[in-house]
Amino acid sequence: METAQRVLAWLFGAIFLTLSVVVTVETLSRKLFNISIQGADELGGYSLAVGSVIAFSLALVGRNHIRVDVFHELFPVRLQAALNWVSIVLLAAFAVLMAWLCLGVLRDSAAYQSTAQTPWATPLIYPQGVWYAGLVAFALVALVYALRATRLLLAGELEQLNRDFHPKSTKEELKEELDDFAVRRASGGEGAP
Repeated sequence: METAQRVLAWLFGAIFLTLSVVVTVETLSRKLFNISIQGADELGGYSLAVGSVIAFSLALVGRNHIRVDVFHELFPVRLQAALNWVSIVLLAAFAVLMAWLCLGVLRDSAAYQSTAQTPWATPLIYPQGVWYAGLVAFALVALVYALRATRLLLAGELEQLNRDFHPKSTKEELKEELDDFAVRRASGGEGAP
């Protein structure tokens, strides 16, 4: 699972690094030579769509989705488990809804042979197909997590449910950052003397 996360994180980074280079070249060529390479805004839209669905799954697997948890740790274990279960089930339902709605958009684009209203006139079925695939992957991951949380709830394994599905605490996030820093430092990366 960690390898898949790393590959997706690298892909996410590569998408936006490439986009930043394209936007920089576009901006410089317009300012310096009064020439536009066209399509930077179109690529930006596609990058945002693909990057966002990658980020949805990465955030879910890494327990990084934002939740308001001011009082969460003050609640009894049973209430925490119930809230954690409700949050993952609602997230899964939302992910399935997004994938289902995207399928309608994809079908319309195919039926009308829609193209982007840009100089490239890209057939929208292609970028929307990638977007849809990402949303389906997110929905599947969310459903697997919701089923696992449901199994833990029904089995009465509330402590395990809370460990696996509670929002990350500040202490957990700090520990992850310090561990990551230590690894980078040991490998001669950032922060090395």
